[in-house]
Amino acid sequence: MDKYIVKNGKKLRYGYTTGSCAAAAAKAATFALFYENIPREIEIDTPKGWPLKLPIAAFEKGEDWVSCGIKKDGGDDPDVTDGLIIYCKAERVSEGVTITAGAGIGIVTKPGLQVKPGEPAINPVPQAMIKNEVCKVLPKGCGVRLTISIPGGEEVAERTFNPMLGIKGGLSVIGTTGIVEPMSTAALKDTLAVQLSILAAQGHKKVILVPGNYGKNYALKSGENPELIVSYGNYLGFALEKVVEYGFKDVLLIGDIGKLIKVAAGIFDTTGKVADARSEIMTAYAAYFGVTKDVAVNLLNSVTTREALSIIEEAGIDMESFSKFIAERIVARCMWYTGKSLNIEVKIFSLNRGFLAKAYGKGENSN
Repeated sequence: MDKYIVKNGKKLRYGYTTGSCAAAAAKAATFALFYENIPREIEIDTPKGWPLKLPIAAFEKGEDWVSCGIKKDGGDDPDVTDGLIIYCKAERVSEGVTITAGAGIGIVTKPGLQVKPGEPAINPVPQAMIKNEVCKVLPKGCGVRLTISIPGGEEVAERTFNPMLGIKGGLSVIGTTGIVEPMSTAALKDTLAVQLSILAAQGHKKVILVPGNYGKNYALKSGENPELIVSYGNYLGFALEKVVEYGFKDVLLIGDIGKLIKVAAGIFDTTGKVADARSEIMTAYAAYFGVTKDVAVNLLNSVTTREALSIIEEAGIDMESFSKFIAERIVARCMWYTGKSLNIEVKIFSLNRGFLAKAYGKGENSN
């Protein structure tokens, strides 16, 4: 695909989703089945509005069926499905368009996803794309049965979020726009939203939010329920919005002070290039506790939160009181962000110091 986007000074190429591949394979197989003409490439429309013309990577024909394959191209996005061939086998039936799943397509086992438990993991947008494209070439009064498969999908799925999401036995056919944007923030947020949706559908009212592996490992060592732990990466604001939307009541936020110090200042997208104000925040709080100008200068020039904590402690500031202050600020900011609709507990730690402090805020709607 010859379309590009520039991110962080790098020119990155767009790709196309498994949903686009499935739709193209289905259209090509249907066309060959009814018109007995083997296409070399097939054109489809995408929800993003970009038409795609994709080459046929595999073709096989039987007495009353045709199978076509389209090779997945994820562009410059780090995608484990890149290079896989998505197949569709088209068979004549009396009427209608039926979509089924073959080898390498996962089965949904948990509620909360866009597809109901027990059904193949082919999301609604790809299903709509498949039917729309097939109907463009399906002769009037005819029907077709479409079987989507991804050879090797079961093995590749183990390197995705599918096992965590309760999708067993293979990959998902996904994509809301039909196009893969390299290093897409939207894809990360979609995965986060799905994890929270599943927990809500299972009836959970509490969730444990962590920025990443450090927070997750600390939570596990503290004896927290692993099923309730969700990593939000840098997108705490988005996670809290979804927590409210899905009806959770209690949130436990656990993280290293290096990440959560930003939240204390009201930063809910903690991506370094978006807002890396750790030293400024630590300096301001230390000034509140009465450090001298020389100490403040050292704090402003500190490189890590670990270094800043050492400077503050050496200045005679009580670390327990300082840490408690930060935890309370984090709770207050999160309560404000969620409209005081949640009970929020915060636990902060440091990799070299261990537990630092905790704080709690009770939502206005809690019993």
